[in-house]
Amino acid sequence: MNKKALYAVLLALLLPLVAYFIVKNKSETAVHMPRHYLPDSIVTVTKNGKRVNDTVWHRLPNFSLTNQEGKTITLDSLKGKIIIADFFFTHCPTICPRLTTNMKRLAESIHNGQRVGDRTNKKVHFLSFSIDPERDSVERLKYWADRFQINPEQWWLLTGEKKEIYDYIINELKVPAEDGMGVDTNFIHTDHFVLIDSNRYVRGYYHGLDTAKSLSQLSRDLVLLTMEKDPKSKSFFDGKLQIMAVAFLLAILGVGLLFFIFRKNKN
Repeated sequence: MNKKALYAVLLALLLPLVAYFIVKNKSETAVHMPRHYLPDSIVTVTKNGKRVNDTVWHRLPNFSLTNQEGKTITLDSLKGKIIIADFFFTHCPTICPRLTTNMKRLAESIHNGQRVGDRTNKKVHFLSFSIDPERDSVERLKYWADRFQINPEQWWLLTGEKKEIYDYIINELKVPAEDGMGVDTNFIHTDHFVLIDSNRYVRGYYHGLDTAKSLSQLSRDLVLLTMEKDPKSKSFFDGKLQIMAVAFLLAILGVGLLFFIFRKNKN
């Protein structure tokens, strides 16, 4: 084996390893995933032999409510899905029709990439909580769904016990609340859309009336979440990069040693 052949072998061994670390570093530094909200506690854990503080984020609990088709649904039934939630009531004379219209546009802009056939994105689901459940019966929700041509396979309008709904909005989703702008002072009246990842962590709050800035940011964050790796699942390479690096180095040393022995025997 001459020197040129040796250098070619060494280069072939090194290039994949170097390229992987370059791409890995670029991807980790260039993309900023949507932040987490609602910390529950701080715990101390050991990582790589060092004790560090780690945040435990608030994970949304299950609920049981009724949708516009009269079906009892739960958050558990949306396991693995990314959720966009908002808050409305069908007698609303102010912002609710605009919020639903903007949500409809967002829902129609999300598809699975297919050019033909069913283009519904099965990874994303929409929830609209009625904050007037005493008047928003299933019939009223169906009326609202028909008015805005809402697809029940992708978007649920929810009603149920008022206490459960209000407790969920205020204590779990932590939605900033204000009164009905002088019109409906008995109701939580907010224009916020809430982005919830597939592990039930809140990842963003957006103004549903601000289509130019806030909802554009929601669309970008949603795309990033669909590409986010589930922290509970492990890649084949997790914990093996150091071993792979050592293996590559040993292979390089082995080739060098064989070349040295070959040259020595030849001489």
